[in-house]
Amino acid sequence: MLSAMRAVSRAASTAAQQQRRSFRCSVLGAAGGIGQPLSLLMKLNPRVTSLTCYDVAPFVPGVGVDLSHINTGSTCVGYGKDDLKKALDGCDVVVIPAGVPRKPGMTRDDLFNINAGIVKTLVEGCADACPNACILIISNPVNSTVPIASEVLKKKGVYNPKKLFGVTTLDVVRARTFVANARNRDPALVTVPVVGGHAGTTIVPLLSQAQPHTTFTDEERDALTHRIMFGGDEVVKAKDGAGSATLSMAYAGAEFADKVMAGLSGEACITECTFVESSITEAKFFSSPVTLGKEGVETIHDVVANDHEKKLIADMMPDLLAQAEKGFKFVKEN
Repeated sequence: MLSAMRAVSRAASTAAQQQRRSFRCSVLGAAGGIGQPLSLLMKLNPRVTSLTCYDVAPFVPGVGVDLSHINTGSTCVGYGKDDLKKALDGCDVVVIPAGVPRKPGMTRDDLFNINAGIVKTLVEGCADACPNACILIISNPVNSTVPIASEVLKKKGVYNPKKLFGVTTLDVVRARTFVANARNRDPALVTVPVVGGHAGTTIVPLLSQAQPHTTFTDEERDALTHRIMFGGDEVVKAKDGAGSATLSMAYAGAEFADKVMAGLSGEACITECTFVESSITEAKFFSSPVTLGKEGVETIHDVVANDHEKKLIADMMPDLLAQAEKGFKFVKEN
């Protein structure tokens, strides 16, 4: 009797795992500083049954072979420059960290001039090979590349605003870490919503909404806000020309991808801050808490903020609007 019950339990557990681990995913830009650790973390995710790694770098098939030796329940294949369609065919989730990283002295405009064309090409590939996939944009400047992706998908006739995301999770990761460290708490138990965009002052941490509830002096608040806004600069400077925030971004990207897959799986109450098409402000794209579901975006939540944070949002709004417009204009002209 007991052995029969154990067998039924094991079968149910196996069935549940198989049901959960049902996603075909792709990382575009898998040979880079973000792409390789991100691909590793995706290979370790039990929700993923098939992972493809794409890059124009000639050694990316080797990245796929390397990852394929890891004893997790997913396959992994690397695809080179001419095989974008093969990499994307039938994918449920596509994560795009492709592009050049920011180096000391580079502006967001410098990044835009290089990465805009890369994102356009890759999203065109998604539209052709996996038009129903959730597309997660990491490539900077996110405030412009997500609008680029939306216009490309519209031109292809497959745009679904519920399935296009700018990954702003690193801002939340930093906010949780910095707030927790300031109060000697476990970062895993701290939550801090971060809204707006994903560049400099467009990043607005809502410290008033931190949980557990935390109070700060004006000096502490301003210092934390600045550090969260410019955390990327802190890493670029510390690496002294050797790169940008690659490992923490890979972690954040993998975390957000996992939450998207959890929502697609039907898990309840999955809410994350992400940069999506939105009507809660005058900006067409805006990052705020979003509940994820079986079709991607389920509910976009209003921003709850104090007067200081509302002013930060108002002050940065012209920049956020201009950065999005730059992306829209790029697609019109190209």
